[in-house]
Order: sequence, then C-alpha cells, then structure tokens
Amino acid sequence: MGLAPSVAAIRVAVRRALAGLPAEGPVLVACSGGADSLALAVATAFVASRLGRQAGLVTVDHGLQAGSAERAAAVAEWAGRAGLAPVEAVAVTVAGRPGGPEAAARQARYQALADAARRHRAAAVLLGHTRDDQAETVLLALARGAGPRGLSAMPARRDLAGVPLLRPLLDVTRAQTRDACAALGLAPWQDPHNTDPSYARARVRADVLPALVAALGEGVLDNLARTARLLAADTAALDALAAAALAAPHGPHSSPSDAPRSDAPRSDAPRSDAPPSDAPRSDAPLPDGSRTGSRPSDELSPDGCWSGGPLFDGLRVRDGGGLSVVALAGLPGAVRSRVLHAWARELGAPPGALSHRHVDALDALVTAWRGQGATALPGGVRVCRRGGRLLPVD
Repeated sequence: MGLAPSVAAIRVAVRRALAGLPAEGPVLVACSGGADSLALAVATAFVASRLGRQAGLVTVDHGLQAGSAERAAAVAEWAGRAGLAPVEAVAVTVAGRPGGPEAAARQARYQALADAARRHRAAAVLLGHTRDDQAETVLLALARGAGPRGLSAMPARRDLAGVPLLRPLLDVTRAQTRDACAALGLAPWQDPHNTDPSYARARVRADVLPALVAALGEGVLDNLARTARLLAADTAALDALAAAALAAPHGPHSSPSDAPRSDAPRSDAPRSDAPPSDAPRSDAPLPDGSRTGSRPSDELSPDGCWSGGPLFDGLRVRDGGGLSVVALAGLPGAVRSRVLHAWARELGAPPGALSHRHVDALDALVTAWRGQGATALPGGVRVCRRGGRLLPVD
C-alpha cells in the first residue's frame, strides 16, 4: 500500500516550514496528544531526520482535568519511542492569570513552550493549528467585532520573546490530520474541552461551522482561511507604515513642531468652560492644509496606492516627548490608529488591556478636538493635547 495522501500532505507542509530555519538547534513540536499535534509530531520526526536536524517534543499539563499529568507523561513516553528528542512534559499553573479560562491556559502554555525552547536553544516551536482552527478563529473574531488584525487570525509564523512559533498546518484540514493518524495506526487523545459547549470555540466547531458548510458548501472553510491571509498581508503593510511614522528618534524636529499650533492659547480665547474657538472642527482644515481624519485624494495613484505625502516626504509624528497633532491628522486613519496604539504601549499601557476604545479616545484628541481633558489609558497612563502635541501627563 502506498503512502496515504494525508500523510504526504502533512510531511510536505512540515518540510516547507523547516526550510527557512537556521541549521543550529532542534525544532520542538508542541503536542497535546490530539490528532492535529500528533500527526504534526510524526511528520516532523520523519522530515527532520531526513534533513539532518534534531526534532523534539514538549507537552504541557495544564492541570485542568483529572489524569492530566498521567496523559502528559504518556505523550512524552510515546515521543521517546517515536524517536523525538529532547522530550519534556511541563506542568503549568493556570489559576490566577488574567482573562477567561481559555486565555489563561493559552498564556500559560505559550510561556511554557517559549521557556522550553530557550532551555534547548531550539530553532523554532511547531504548533498544530489547522485550516479548520483558522476558520474558527476568523468567525470568533467577527463575532467580537475585531478589526483587520483580529480577522488576520493566526499567522504562519510569529516570534514570542525571541522564539519563532511556526504553524505548518494552516493549509491542512482537520480531516487530513485524523486520516493521517488512522493511516499510521495512532490513537489520538480526544480533549473533552473541544466538545464542551461552555467554550465559545467548541460551540463554533460543533454548531456554527457545520451550519455554514451545509448552507454555503465546503469551500467556505478555505474562503475564511484565505480572508485571514489577505488581511494579514494588509495588516503587515499598515503596520510597516505606522512603524515608519514612529521611526524618527525622540526629540523635536522641524516638520511638525514648526507648524502653527491649532490648539495654542490666543488672546481672544473664549471663557475657560467652553471649547477653544481655534479648535478645528472634525472636517476643518488644519494649519498645514490637511483635514482631520482625511487624506488628500491627489496623493492616491489610480490603483488606490499612496503616491506620496507626509510619510514619504520625511514627515514623522514624533515631536519632542510627544506626537504632533498636525502630522497625526495627515495620516490615513488606519495608520494613525496603529501609531497611537504603538505609542500607548511605549508609554506603558499593558497590551492585553489596551482596547479599541482607548485608541479611539486618543484619536478623538486629534480628529474630534473640543478642548476635552486628558485621556486615561490602562496602567495609569494619561495623555493630553497641549501645544499642538499629544503628551503623556506626568
């Protein structure tokens, strides 16, 4: 009997993922014992041996179910027999971490994986998320009103504290991993959490996705995953533009700071309890001729790409210890929101607590200025608008 197509597909996916890694250090597979990670582990052991590289395995015991320690030990024992090394079973503490139970378990798991990778100087950690997981993630992001970053779902690669996390199976289906396990005589563990309706992902998996497939056809899963890939590319481009806008070193420079101050004090200023008369309306021209929250259409090429403008003419948003209102107002909204989000994190706002509402409040200091007071951010950070700049409040 020839090689099962599902086994071949997973091996090809793993080979592609390993191709771009540095030669030094093992690769570690994160394995729960379920079909997805089990199929990934077997394929990685096969491919790595033929590439002359070491492949190991880490299984994480979250301590959330009876017998979890014994199950982690059984996975580790199987890995040793399968030729994987190094092998670790790591126990973590989930209780007391922020967020719901799923978020807390995920945070503990990724921290354990990153720590194991550093101990073994691993080139990367491989995760077993499939195309089905990707489709579920897109639907969950839609349900909570996420923006492009959330809808980008899970990247094929990301770095966690300097450790590359790879997802080779994002183009492989859950049915393929199950078929591969069956073809190889493996008995995957069935995680009861995957069918527990108290978890949103389990409800999406059991009810929502089957209903979508029944109504729209099998192609809906591929389409959702493709949407994630397209949005990930767009998000990367917008992130790069935001990073360019923040790239200038701290300190005053000529472009924004020398522009007239739209919120500077005036001798004919109105009484203190009314918004300043020189505060621009949301659609009023700023001193540099731009409009808050808009982008001049003549900076767009026929295909909708920017042909020039402040980002590419050397204008940067940093102005001393703050951000220039004029420069921020000249940015497209999608770039400006990323700049404000990144800057808020620089100031010390915890990423996990920083939401779109906080970024919207910062944006209002630029695009809907009415003389409002300081904006409060998580972590005790406060930002005000003063002298044509957004500034942290000491």
